[in-house]
Amino acid sequence: MGAFERAQAGSAGGASGLEIVYLEARPALLRFLRARGAGDSAEDLLQELWIKASAGAAGPIRDPLPYLYRTAANLMLDRRRSEIRQARREEDYAGPADERSDAPSPERELESRQDLEAAEDVLQALGERTVAIFRRFRLEGASQKQIADELGISLSAVEKHLQRAYRALIELRRRLDAG
Repeated sequence: MGAFERAQAGSAGGASGLEIVYLEARPALLRFLRARGAGDSAEDLLQELWIKASAGAAGPIRDPLPYLYRTAANLMLDRRRSEIRQARREEDYAGPADERSDAPSPERELESRQDLEAAEDVLQALGERTVAIFRRFRLEGASQKQIADELGISLSAVEKHLQRAYRALIELRRRLDAG
């Protein structure tokens, strides 16, 4: 006996034909909803599916299984439209992306400038050669070997200049974080 025949027989008993088909197809409907992006809300959508399907049926439904799948697809479509409307409302509330600014607050910008000036002062105190090596390596991306060749010094000397710069900047960071 197929789902349609059980539905016909069930309508004579306690359960409606649609309910019998729904209960039989429930696992497949759940997979259907999850496959279309329902995720964790698939169970909730399945419950909503039953409420809408049973309330919308004014009389016997000729093909109950396709009716349930169509209702499930419509629920997913309604859900997607609702998400789009919500995203638009949020965007309208926040303003267009080109009007929003990712720029830091004036206070944060001032603080960053002061930190940068302090870092430059610390580096300058280490000497011109250390500053030049640090800038070439960190800002310009030159290799330590390339810097050593350009300045006519050993690779070990380049590493020592970089270590001095790093130690001084770490100490500065500790002071800034503490105060």
